[in-house]
Amino acid sequence: MSRLARALPLLFPLWLAACAGLDLDQASVPLTSAAPASEYADMSPNQRREHERLVASYGGAYNDPELKALIQQVVERLVAASERPDLKYRVTVLNSPAINAFALPDGSLYVTRGLLSLANDTSELSSVLAHEMAHVIARHATIREDQVKQAVLVSRVISDVVNDPDLGALAMQKSRRTLASFSRGQELEADAIGVGIAARAGFDPYGASRFLTDMGRFGDLKSAAFSGSSSTTPDMDFLSSHPATPERISIAIANARQYANGAPQGDGERDRNAYFSAIDGMVYGDDPKEGFVRGRKFFHPKLGFTFTAPEGFSLENTSQAVLGATQSGREALRLDAVRVAPDQSLAQYLSSGWVEGVEINTVETLTVNGFTASTAIARGDQWSFRMFAIRFGSDVYRLIFAARELTPELDKQFRTAADTFRRVSSGEAETVKPLRVRIVTAGLGDNVEKMAARMQVPDRPTERFLILNGLDTSAKLKYGEKVKIIAE
Repeated sequence: MSRLARALPLLFPLWLAACAGLDLDQASVPLTSAAPASEYADMSPNQRREHERLVASYGGAYNDPELKALIQQVVERLVAASERPDLKYRVTVLNSPAINAFALPDGSLYVTRGLLSLANDTSELSSVLAHEMAHVIARHATIREDQVKQAVLVSRVISDVVNDPDLGALAMQKSRRTLASFSRGQELEADAIGVGIAARAGFDPYGASRFLTDMGRFGDLKSAAFSGSSSTTPDMDFLSSHPATPERISIAIANARQYANGAPQGDGERDRNAYFSAIDGMVYGDDPKEGFVRGRKFFHPKLGFTFTAPEGFSLENTSQAVLGATQSGREALRLDAVRVAPDQSLAQYLSSGWVEGVEINTVETLTVNGFTASTAIARGDQWSFRMFAIRFGSDVYRLIFAARELTPELDKQFRTAADTFRRVSSGEAETVKPLRVRIVTAGLGDNVEKMAARMQVPDRPTERFLILNGLDTSAKLKYGEKVKIIAE
């Protein structure tokens, strides 16, 4: 089976990290661009390389002076209240719609603007930052790296010295299970340490449980679009390396009660107004400069092209590829860019072996809106693929459609969709505006439904509005209450 055929099922269960499961070619060209931040010149060469790699993989750094100032104030309070007030931290806001945060052993903390758009006050922000600081304090990254090195060493000794590759593979599999359990323990330990740091810094200790609740609701909303998909691959175990959200919420609540004298609500700072002021106007979702999704359409003003997926597809933009799938999970797509030698024809490229199972008799040369292209069909054990290679500028764009059953009708839809790949004019590019987090005030007569109607989102506006504002389905808006909506 081809690498593509083996990797494709991972697209669905790992949707939020889909690109990691679809490493089709080492020569892939990023669909985003990013410049390193000049203030990190004090890093060692190795630290700087790792920082630049991480920042580039998340669409670059997001620069907003007011937001940065608020985060810096929160970090300073947390450091002073932590077990290691001597440690120094540097925080980078990543220009990514993903909901993520992580830390490096050197004290570099990273948080995406996608995560910041989900938080609703300073205590929720503090819970995220304190959790990541806890990983540094507890040396989790360093300890885990040592564990991984030991696991690899044991596997190699068994495979090479004992000369038993199967036994070596079994040892590595057992080590992975141990590391997964180890990681779960680390996450829960960081939760506990983080709640303590935030509480001692004067923030509401229940901020962590509120944020985890909203994060879980958002995850459910994202996965609902792919509820029909499934996977039985061992890589599903990746998800087990993090505690189930309900478990983390219940433990976070128990941790918070220790700092709230058992009360169901804390009396620490939440400061919703200050937080809303800092995120007002922040870019939401895809940054148009790095390509964005609007419904079934992908538009990249900077690279100068657009593409529309077939009916029924939902799209996700990542730094390396545009990924798509239908709700049933029986069809999927990937659009990425690679470098192909100018003297190699695209027909030759499709047949060159980067994917197995290509049916040579299906390879054909064509043009797509004036661009040289080639297409072919490849078949694996469970998936069939209609592949296109389109030469656009100095790069070749690969548009790969996958289906459990590639019927003639479905193949026709894939061809029609490929024909939508075209150049965009400079005038089109200039008219594109990003979606942003807008802070608005509820007036007399405003309710959840009216506010949700102002949301410029592709679907489920009411559900998205409630999750974005940390409100339950029975919530009533108060006159003068500030809430978040998504609009240009």
